[in-house]
Amino acid sequence: MSGTCKYSCDTATHTLQWINAIIDFLRPYAFLIHSHVVNFFKDRQWEAVDKEWMDCLRKDPVENLLLIPSGVVQDHWPVSLKDFVLNLRSLVFPREPADLHMSLPGMHMVSVNSVLAQGMNMKKKHEVEVLSAIVSSIADSVRAHTIVDVGAGQGYLAQVLSFQYQHSVIAIDACSHHGRVTDARAERIKKHYAAQMRKSKSGNGRFNVPKTVTCRVISIDMLKTLTGMSLHKGDAEHLGFFEEDNTKLIEEKPKSQCVANSGTSLVLAGLHACGDLSVTMLKAFLECKEAKAVVSIGCCYNLLSEEGADNIETHCGFPMSSGVKSAVFPLGKSSRDLACQSAERWRSLEKDDGLHNFELHSFRAAFQLKSWKQALLLVVKERLCVADSRGKWKLHCIIKKLHVHIFIQTRKEVSLT
Repeated sequence: MSGTCKYSCDTATHTLQWINAIIDFLRPYAFLIHSHVVNFFKDRQWEAVDKEWMDCLRKDPVENLLLIPSGVVQDHWPVSLKDFVLNLRSLVFPREPADLHMSLPGMHMVSVNSVLAQGMNMKKKHEVEVLSAIVSSIADSVRAHTIVDVGAGQGYLAQVLSFQYQHSVIAIDACSHHGRVTDARAERIKKHYAAQMRKSKSGNGRFNVPKTVTCRVISIDMLKTLTGMSLHKGDAEHLGFFEEDNTKLIEEKPKSQCVANSGTSLVLAGLHACGDLSVTMLKAFLECKEAKAVVSIGCCYNLLSEEGADNIETHCGFPMSSGVKSAVFPLGKSSRDLACQSAERWRSLEKDDGLHNFELHSFRAAFQLKSWKQALLLVVKERLCVADSRGKWKLHCIIKKLHVHIFIQTRKEVSLT
């Protein structure tokens, strides 16, 4: 087995085959991915792992352990362990970047100048440069009138699309502070460009400046309403702060939702569209005929809401498709957290840094084990006493269940008797 990926997302059928292969691989190890790392000691989970594997990995240097998430195997490992890691490697999504110029032949990437890049670190600058070029190219190809930057943050993407690529942009974010920062930043950038034009005596002095909307997008209908308002001049002038009562958007502007053949069009874009926001964008794209394209870079997958796991009846982030729903494979919070780990990050760690990470997990696990034993002691004694303002101890409650979480701030506040 080479560990080379043999699956593709070329069609829905091929994609579902890949998903089912991943699920089949994960099912036997569900007890591990559904458990928090600090419970490894408390629940003695190493006893469920193949003894031959454990005996081998205990003796391996830290450098070898750090390479496991990247699918690197060692010659001296048991055959079954090597097969496991190589099989895992064959199921991961490819991490090599696509050739954007082949995918988008008309794309023209422009370096973000120092004025627009102010406040960005190198990673953010790279992301904004690439994504703004992609979004601009797609917006031009579908002849979109407006780009809606969903989860705009401080407006970096929106401002590059507005000032550098001259698109009409609506920047939506849940945080009013981000909206004010975006507006203030856009005003400074506008002054810079105006001064440049006066100096060169060129242009008409008019700029596309992003319009900002402060609103927590909690449903598809809300996003559809916002995008609908952005496409109608009268409504767009009233876009602003809706954070006090988001439901008023839906109640007061039902006719502003996306309507086909209205003569206007938009592109939905999101850089680090967190958790369910990417899902909401995709669903809004399907339901809103005026949305001609969606470009979303998701993040914080651990914050996805999950059907049956997060006490949410509708609009769950996972699963989305009927194919995945039919597989009936719950992820759970712990496995979603685990999925956010970067294999490349572990691979790049030096020995000392790797040991430090393992030590932190060990100390946290030791604390967890101590807390768990303390809870058992509490259950045995069946009492939790709390001191009143005069320092006298009173019976606060009788513990009747085994699973108890105790937070002891000081010995004066909480004591066991």
